[in-house]
Amino acid sequence: MRENVLLIGGGGREHAIARALEDSEADLYACAGNKNPGIARIAVGFETLETTDPDAVVDYAEEVDATLAVIGPEAPLDAGVADALEDAGIYAFGPKEADARIETDKAFQRRFMAENDIPGCPDFETFDDMDAACEFIDEYDGDLAIKPAGLTGGKGVKVIGDQVTPEEGKEYIRESDYDRIVLEERLIGEEVTIQAFVANGAFETAPAVQDHKRAYEGDEGPNTGGMGSYSDATNDLPFMSDDDYKEAVSIIEATVDALEDYRGILYGQFMLTETGPRVIEFNARFGDPEAMNTLPVLETDFLDVLTAARDGEAPPELEFADQATVCKYAVPEGYPTDPEAGAKVQVDEESAGDALLYYASVDERDDGIYTTTSRSFAVVGVADSIDEAEEIAEDALAVAGDEGLHMRHDIGKADLVQRRIDHMNELRGE
Repeated sequence: MRENVLLIGGGGREHAIARALEDSEADLYACAGNKNPGIARIAVGFETLETTDPDAVVDYAEEVDATLAVIGPEAPLDAGVADALEDAGIYAFGPKEADARIETDKAFQRRFMAENDIPGCPDFETFDDMDAACEFIDEYDGDLAIKPAGLTGGKGVKVIGDQVTPEEGKEYIRESDYDRIVLEERLIGEEVTIQAFVANGAFETAPAVQDHKRAYEGDEGPNTGGMGSYSDATNDLPFMSDDDYKEAVSIIEATVDALEDYRGILYGQFMLTETGPRVIEFNARFGDPEAMNTLPVLETDFLDVLTAARDGEAPPELEFADQATVCKYAVPEGYPTDPEAGAKVQVDEESAGDALLYYASVDERDDGIYTTTSRSFAVVGVADSIDEAEEIAEDALAVAGDEGLHMRHDIGKADLVQRRIDHMNELRGE
């Protein structure tokens, strides 16, 4: 039986999901607030609509006789789209609104971890009184991460001792319009993402990925939605041990056990510290860009994951190619603080060479594709080593050029990876 799969969302992550379903026994339909040209070329139908409007999503799902749905971004999860689809008799691979709180409410996330004795939780306090939060900063012995409790697209966190001083941190809190924030101990180490495919109380994990949030090379500048990422040809990254990976997976296991009815992707972002992995945060969906590292090397049919989840089964054992990946985003000049839209995208899926091209937020016109004010497109190299994958991604960026665009060319380069290795060796006293 062919499935009619509805993909919800229009970014680079969703383009990767669409590609993962392209050769499956499924007809793909998609809906998003923006028309992604890459997804539109794969999908049988594409509807532009507000994906945080559950009624609009359900109406389109029923119109195309969807038998399954995949929810890409966090905002529709927060809006209860998975709940609405289930009420309409359509299985959605993505958590219901209550379970999505593991991402959408950081105060809930930390309390949930503490109440369920989930390992890896940092010291934290939650505040709805901003003056009290500022007093806590004055009294705390050490540096703190300042996190808005709600969704901020990965751009709301400020870290005292790294990005801001204590005084600047307090000023940020006072001048923001956040109604709740979380203050938690600053974790020192290297960040690692492990994504779990979860269904019916069981899960399978993907290889570890390292994302790069800072806008500029050398990990400088403001936080972004993610400028690029890399994975290795094994489950681990070059600065990790197999035990590090297993310990992080054990934290995911404890979380899945506590989230009794969770289904979809559970994304664990960890700080690999001198004492092992600690949880920076959980997300309730694929990462963007991490989906573009994970799905191209997934050899198991992603449709089999979806149908198993719907049919009450555990996810199938996942097979991944023994290859490394490097993903690099091209963003509009000035992103994220003052982005300038309107640059023509000079690379397409054919001229990208051996790289995979994933469109994100772009404007397709009669004479070509142009940038908007959000991340524009990503190129991904897949090869036997990180070095080779990085070269493939760089070759594609060279075709794209840099007129009106900004990229981080250092992601995946040997010297950046070596700095990660040296940093962990220093922390561990090796």
